[in-house]
Amino acid sequence: MADDGCCSTQLIDGDGVFNVTGIDSFIKGVKLAECGLSYAVVSIMGPQSSGFATISETVFSLKINDLFVNVLWYFDLFVYYIHVTLLLMTATGKSTLLNNLFNTNFREMDAFRGRSQTTKGIWLAKCAGIEPCTLVMDLEGTDGRERGEDDTAFEKQSALFALAVSDIVLINMWCHDIGREQAANKPLLKTVFQVMMRLFSPRKTTLMFVIRDKTRTPLENLEPVLREDIQKIWDSVPKPQAHLETPLSEFFNVEVVALSSYEEKEELFREQVANLRQRFFHSIAPGGLAGDRRGVVPASGFSFSAHEIWKVIKENKDLDLPAHKVMVATVRCEEIANEKFSGFSGNEYWLALEEAVQLGPVTGFGKKLTSILDTCLSEYDAEATYFDEGVRSSKRKQLEEKLLQLVQPAFQTLLGHIRSGTLDKFKEAFEKALDSGEGFSAAAAECSHSYMSLFDERCADAVIEVANWDTSKVRDKVRRDIDAHISLVRDAKISEITAFYEGKLKEALSGPVEALLDGANSETWPAIRKLLRRETESAVSGLSNALSGFDMYEETRSKMLTNLEDYARGVVEAKAKEEAGRVLIRMKDRFTTMFSHDSDSMPRVWTGKEDIRAITKTARSSSLKLLSVMAAIRLDDSDADTIETTLTVALVDSTSGANRDRSITTADPLATSSWEEVPPTKTLITPVQCKSLWRQFKTETEYTEANKRNNNWLPPPWAIVALVVLGFNEFMTLLRNPLYLGVIFVAFLLVKALWVQLDISGEFRNGALPGLISLSTKFLPTVMNIIKKLAEEGQVPAANNPQRNPALASKNYQNGVNASSEMSSTGSSEITENDNSSSSKQD
Repeated sequence: MADDGCCSTQLIDGDGVFNVTGIDSFIKGVKLAECGLSYAVVSIMGPQSSGFATISETVFSLKINDLFVNVLWYFDLFVYYIHVTLLLMTATGKSTLLNNLFNTNFREMDAFRGRSQTTKGIWLAKCAGIEPCTLVMDLEGTDGRERGEDDTAFEKQSALFALAVSDIVLINMWCHDIGREQAANKPLLKTVFQVMMRLFSPRKTTLMFVIRDKTRTPLENLEPVLREDIQKIWDSVPKPQAHLETPLSEFFNVEVVALSSYEEKEELFREQVANLRQRFFHSIAPGGLAGDRRGVVPASGFSFSAHEIWKVIKENKDLDLPAHKVMVATVRCEEIANEKFSGFSGNEYWLALEEAVQLGPVTGFGKKLTSILDTCLSEYDAEATYFDEGVRSSKRKQLEEKLLQLVQPAFQTLLGHIRSGTLDKFKEAFEKALDSGEGFSAAAAECSHSYMSLFDERCADAVIEVANWDTSKVRDKVRRDIDAHISLVRDAKISEITAFYEGKLKEALSGPVEALLDGANSETWPAIRKLLRRETESAVSGLSNALSGFDMYEETRSKMLTNLEDYARGVVEAKAKEEAGRVLIRMKDRFTTMFSHDSDSMPRVWTGKEDIRAITKTARSSSLKLLSVMAAIRLDDSDADTIETTLTVALVDSTSGANRDRSITTADPLATSSWEEVPPTKTLITPVQCKSLWRQFKTETEYTEANKRNNNWLPPPWAIVALVVLGFNEFMTLLRNPLYLGVIFVAFLLVKALWVQLDISGEFRNGALPGLISLSTKFLPTVMNIIKKLAEEGQVPAANNPQRNPALASKNYQNGVNASSEMSSTGSSEITENDNSSSSKQD
């Protein structure tokens, strides 16, 4: 309820139910959460119909049935929250004293209507005109007939609840009861002390005794008696083991105040109450009525604290206020932390920043996010500043961890963008540096250092101050990625350079070596060695210069140069092995060239007077020289062998009659699989293979020699005479019919053309069987080609002159014969040209 700025609510009803909704509305109405650690709660409890409302109305401005009237202007002041519990008002006029003392509006008993219960449960109201902000709690009167004699549970529970939230206790006493052993207030004082023991939290609570209806006896005489009675009650109260020797002064600061009779001396009573009211101003200051602030609960946690205290009391448990204070701080700080976390999760700046990070790097990410986090944590600190420091710090740390856990994925995503972006830029810059001709090692070192520094700058820009996250692992990964890329490019570049010089060596060696081996002689291998040495030195020098830009160990560099030298030798050896595989063909070509050409490399004109045997021997010796050169690899200057001598002795000299008898008694030098002084790794053709190749060579070249020996195509004289005698009738037939001569002549021309076109003599040069096989494949295409050419020659005149004279038929026939003659001569010239070119190639 509220009226003119005054508010009140029933905190606990008569059945002991805590009004959570009402207290929350009350706290919002009076803006209690803004009061921090300053507070005053006046709790009024005493015997029913004791008349305490008179003082309440005077001192605290509480009006009967008029809740918190005329105090709006006080809300403009700083609102402080002080627990001041005024308990056990055992004299008359409890509500009256409250309303007069604190300007509250609790309902008073009407003396003309009789005595009855005016307060049920516990009510809470805000005082008017007292600074700091003071709240008054009016408790249900004790010893009332409404609850009965035996129903005292609620009285004790409410007393314990009031003490748990109080700093000041007011006790209203009749003046004439002082010194009496069985005074009505003695059981209540025992109750106060007993329940105070259950709090187990010694703190000085001001215990103010208000003596009602003071007599002429001076207060100086009444106060010692009252203090003695209070000490006796304290000594008689059962105490826990921990407080057996604890004095009363550890728990209470005793104050005594006397008031005149409200009914007989109302004006004096009001004056005295006004003076008492002044003592409640600034009561939380050091030395004030509520100067002991050890058990204070921040205003924002008052509702939760009061509710929890009441639940513990209802469950009849001992109330440990320090533990309760920690519990309240734990709950409230956790609530504040959850509120701040929720607020941060929905913060539009954070959401925009998180979305931007998903798309790419964000400049100033660390500063922006740090600012948002600092704002959130500062708001938490501001709201939780009055709670227990240990709990507040713990919950702040938890909030910080939750916030960092929330933002960490965005931070990791940003690091990923920075890492990939740095690597991409490094690759681009590194490639440009290499393309510009900069040395590999220098370019790698410069670019690596530059872009690692760039990564560090970007990481520093992304770092969140409160997080203190370690980015060294990501940095190490970037370093590994850069090093891996450098290594990959280095390997690629080195492979490219090596492949270039290997290709250059292969090109420089393959062709010349093949040519040198083709024209094999005694200077072939020295020439090959010289060529190999020259080209290898050139390639090694080039590779060495190219590798100077790479930062590599000397051992690795030397190994690469050695590998290049080995590669050059491998090219020569591979080419030698390749040529050795074709040695028989090379030998036959060499023989044919030497046999068909003279010493001036001109084609021989066979007249029948040539020394065929000497020519054959010379040609075979040249082929044997080729075989001896091809038999082994001789790339070292120290390579010396007797292969040529062995082959000459075994294959050439052994065929002469002078050495025939010696060969019978001497072992065959070629009957072995290895050469003397030649290791197997350098052997291309073994002795046994040389012998086999020579035998095959001789077999295939014997036909050429025999053919040249029988170069006279005319038959013997007796054969000519036989042909004349036996063919006389045929000759006469031809003479009588000249047409046969034309047919025979044409047939001769055709056969001649076929002979020339098929190159029959050349085909049989390599042997009968190969010649027959070759002619069988060429015969039909050659015949078709000749017929086609004859048909074309016959159609040309007809196309040019379709209306020619039949009288020219004989002339056309003659032209056809001339054409055939021209074809024959053309074929002969082609054969001659082929022989010449072949001879030139062999030379």
